[in-house]
Amino acid sequence: MFTGIVEVTGRVKSVEKRENLFVLSVVKPKAFTDVRKGDSIAVDGVCLTVTSFKGGCFHFDLMKETLDATTLRNLKPGSAVNLERAMKAEARIGGHFVTGHVDAVGCIRDIRTLPNYVEYRLTVPRDLMRYLVPKGSVAIDGVSLTVGEVKRDWFAVYFIPHTLEVTTIGLKKAGGEVNIETDLLAKYILKAKG
Repeated sequence: MFTGIVEVTGRVKSVEKRENLFVLSVVKPKAFTDVRKGDSIAVDGVCLTVTSFKGGCFHFDLMKETLDATTLRNLKPGSAVNLERAMKAEARIGGHFVTGHVDAVGCIRDIRTLPNYVEYRLTVPRDLMRYLVPKGSVAIDGVSLTVGEVKRDWFAVYFIPHTLEVTTIGLKKAGGEVNIETDLLAKYILKAKG
């Protein structure tokens, strides 16, 4: 479980392609000294398990399902990624409950930029739109955000300059893909309603 508060951006060292599997190597951030083999780290919002440490890097196995369902399939050496360690039970939750189980890849439809104001309008598969409500939560590439305007086929999120500076979101362009995880609570509420 994560909070959607990205701790640091990291760099992909290598991507080794095997049959139905990628081995992703990410340079180990200095602050991540407590990470052990088997720990979970959210990489661009995708919960991955540390399988080994070599050459100053974390190594993760990305299964076919992960590659099919997320933007991680597009990573290359040098790519920037958002990183967050799994939350501790006694930690403050600054964002919202994020599982790291990406619902779908979304597309940045449009970016509106004004002084000290950036708005992204995003599209997602139609079946996910029911989980997006104004003032609700959504994780985009692992970043916990508040949903703004919601229309029939797109929704908006807004960014303060700090978020754009400390995450990879500021590197994204219109037409780019992002990992989307809708609010866990919305899923359970709608499931309970039948």
